Amino acid sequence: MNNKSLLIILFTVGLLLLIPLIAMQLTEEVNWTIADFIIAATLLISTGLILTYIIKKVKKPIFRIVLSMTLLIILMLVWIELAVGIFGTPLSGH
Repeated sequence: MNNKSLLIILFTVGLLLLIPLIAMQLTEEVNWTIADFIIAATLLISTGLILTYIIKKVKKPIFRIVLSMTLLIILMLVWIELAVGIFGTPLSGH
């Protein structure tokens, strides 16, 4: 991984985390703590790093697509579980 890829990931994560930060200023419906931002940043950065690794190391396009989609589905499921607890684990948001 080169510095350019890392900077793109960090910049993208920063932009994505601005969404809840701005929403917190506009409505009381969004109420994130610093821990929420840290967890979200960790999830997004690690997903970006793994996705970059998959794109660079996996040569066959079909495997690259399957692995990338699997990674993104896992990210979505973890994010949803942390937010609303669809599976009812101890990690759930409720």
